[in-house]
Amino acid sequence: MNYNETLEYIHSLGMFSHPAGLNRITELLNRLDNPQNKFPAIHIAGTNGKGSVSVMIASVLKKAGYKVGLFTSPYIVDFAERITVNGEFISKDALCRLSEKVKNIGVAVTEFEFITAVGFLYFAEENCDVVVAETGLGGRLDATNTLNNVSVSVITKIGLDHGAILGNTVEKIAEEKCGIIKNNKTVTVSGQVPEALKVIKAHAPNTVIPEKPMLITSDISGNTFLYKGEEYKTSLAGEFQVENALAAIEAIGISGFNVPISSVKEGLVDAFIPARMEILSKEPLIVLDGAHNPDGASVLASFMEQYSGKITAIVGVMQDKDYGKVLETALKHCRTTVCVTPTKMPRALSGAELEREAKKYCADTVIAKDLRDALLLAKEKAQGSPIFIFGSLYLASNIRKLIK
Repeated sequence: MNYNETLEYIHSLGMFSHPAGLNRITELLNRLDNPQNKFPAIHIAGTNGKGSVSVMIASVLKKAGYKVGLFTSPYIVDFAERITVNGEFISKDALCRLSEKVKNIGVAVTEFEFITAVGFLYFAEENCDVVVAETGLGGRLDATNTLNNVSVSVITKIGLDHGAILGNTVEKIAEEKCGIIKNNKTVTVSGQVPEALKVIKAHAPNTVIPEKPMLITSDISGNTFLYKGEEYKTSLAGEFQVENALAAIEAIGISGFNVPISSVKEGLVDAFIPARMEILSKEPLIVLDGAHNPDGASVLASFMEQYSGKITAIVGVMQDKDYGKVLETALKHCRTTVCVTPTKMPRALSGAELEREAKKYCADTVIAKDLRDALLLAKEKAQGSPIFIFGSLYLASNIRKLIK
């Protein structure tokens, strides 16, 4: 299979084509000689922030001289960004070759199980010193939970998302996320809600909770803060990224890896994620964020406050998300909303349906026929004022390509 054929095959497997469970991925990895046992791992689960914490930890470990595998999802720029070693995407040749190997094993799996196996094979093949792995969905039954040699588990902020799969309460969702905890080396964020924290502590009584930092600055260029007598900076914008940075700092501290404080500081500055409060333009200000659930919308809204009443929003959502709450939280700061249907996604809510919901919170709401039209409409409406783009990572991925 060539690269395009490989991607077509992977996507054809479907995200939910089989019931949740570890039996299929365990059988597949057994037949592949269990590559997941050939490297130590830092495992991260949570509703919001797990991608940021994963990238921060990987960046810090790389600065400290380790060869670091990073497994994340979903992708924004290219499918291959889900599997990286020291920041370099898996090559197209390697992705095709390893996908062929996994396919030929003949175990029927989901798309995520398949790409997890490919990732673990690649990290083992590359002789990674450590792998930072982000769960796809949940934790207990997530394909990444086949990792056994876990140095530290991290549980980022837990909120209501994927309720139909993980449960409709914070406690139920937390129980699923905590399924990744395999030892008492566990870190959670300082802003964890009490209901979730109670569940986490039941699974790992010695869970590390970061102390309160002292924020020095927070703006579109990132954050500067003091923590335990040291000054740190993040390039990831949004005050909430301080919370993620603290989790990364504490996880590194108890991971057992030898990491000087200078590497921690440099790694946090270098850490970058597309579509996480990403500034695509400063004049006019264009901010791209993957906020697609209530918690994500809440942190985005706190950043939007300083521009409240001046913002033009481009919004596209998935119909199986709590988009009503997302719109209610974020659109109160918007002067105009441009609704669009994220392309090539069967789960996408139509622009017309989105417009009806968005008008409850922003009277000046229009529909764009496609992403290019949405950008043109937004620039016309904004007249130099800030443009914020959010609602779905799929929207973020496709519109980012157009803007870039």
